[in-house]
Amino acid sequence: MGTRLRDGITQPKHHTNGTIRYPIPRALLTVLENTEPTCFSQATTHPKWCAAMSEEINALLRNKTWSLVPPSSNHTPVECKWVFRIKRNSDGTIERYKARLVAKGYHQCPGIDYSETFSPVVKPPIIRTPPGFVDPAHPHHVCKLHKSLYGLKQAPRAWLIRISTFLLSVGFHRSLADSSLFILRHASRTMFLLLYVDDIVITGSDSSLLQTFIALLGHNFDIKDLSPLSYFLGLQVHSQDGALHLNQLQYAHDLLQKSNLIHAQPAPTPLAAKPLLTATKGALLDSPTEYCELVGSLQYLTLTRPDISFAVNTVAQFMSSPRSTHMVAVKRILRYVKGTLDFGLTFQPQHASSRLLVYSDADWAGCPDLLRSTTGYLIYLGSNLISWCSKKQPTVSRSSAESEYRTLAHA
Repeated sequence: MGTRLRDGITQPKHHTNGTIRYPIPRALLTVLENTEPTCFSQATTHPKWCAAMSEEINALLRNKTWSLVPPSSNHTPVECKWVFRIKRNSDGTIERYKARLVAKGYHQCPGIDYSETFSPVVKPPIIRTPPGFVDPAHPHHVCKLHKSLYGLKQAPRAWLIRISTFLLSVGFHRSLADSSLFILRHASRTMFLLLYVDDIVITGSDSSLLQTFIALLGHNFDIKDLSPLSYFLGLQVHSQDGALHLNQLQYAHDLLQKSNLIHAQPAPTPLAAKPLLTATKGALLDSPTEYCELVGSLQYLTLTRPDISFAVNTVAQFMSSPRSTHMVAVKRILRYVKGTLDFGLTFQPQHASSRLLVYSDADWAGCPDLLRSTTGYLIYLGSNLISWCSKKQPTVSRSSAESEYRTLAHA
């Protein structure tokens, strides 16, 4: 009987741990490419998510965020986890895969792991080794933090102190109107920096000054220059003929898809004139979660949509106990958005002598439940709408003149 061994045919032995590994179907790989993993084990099945995790770890090691030390009985390690996000372009296509290692800050105990959340002196807590990235030479060591990590109670304040100290040292000063705005004036040149957590928008009157500062910023921090502003926190920015147009078209489209109203019939107005919404009419919703999520998403949409501010403010007043009539009103707002997806704000260049114009108005006892009035105002810089408000007044006005005066004073 002829065998492969007798014929001189041999293959090296591959020892395994008994785990059966099946090849991942191409259809499943496509799904993983377009969805965000919910755990580490899911992410390890796709090479792009593995590359994103390696990139995050390498960035933390370059910044010398921690050092491995033996665990101590005097410290309780704070666990960490992976958070996966797909960063998309303004047209919905995938820009990059982002994996972020965050600490489970909600496990920190006040007085033990930290004293004050906003203390300028941060006590470095101890956290466990990142899941999936264990040092083979020290498998039981933990990471002693030398710099803040996402998720820790002290992390936002620590980052703000660090970036603020740097900006002030190079000549910026903080705006009195907004603590996230930093202004640099050098001779006749001006530069503005807007900080939103770890996202930064920079603009100014001189392009060479901007490039010099960006290079300086990159020398002190690990940053990624995303070139001219086109998409920021769900806001799409289009530049044409010297004007800027801001909208949230992709965000609104995703919101309609999430609420299954992408093919709904558009509504002509965001809110019906009558009947007025009340806190008692209609059946209570079995689960208010969907209502609260939709209203919260609509509130973010008002960043570029002042036309729905009053309607969103109205439905937001029933978050604690929403009813069926309130859900109908929310869906009407969404159907109005369906027909006005490309609505937004246009900003034209203004002269230094542009006037600040404020328009205010109020209804009197417009709330059928509490008889409170609603404040509304619009603020223009020249022809550009820069601020607006629709808000129920905190007290009952005893006359229409009083409600109007309160609105005017607020504006």
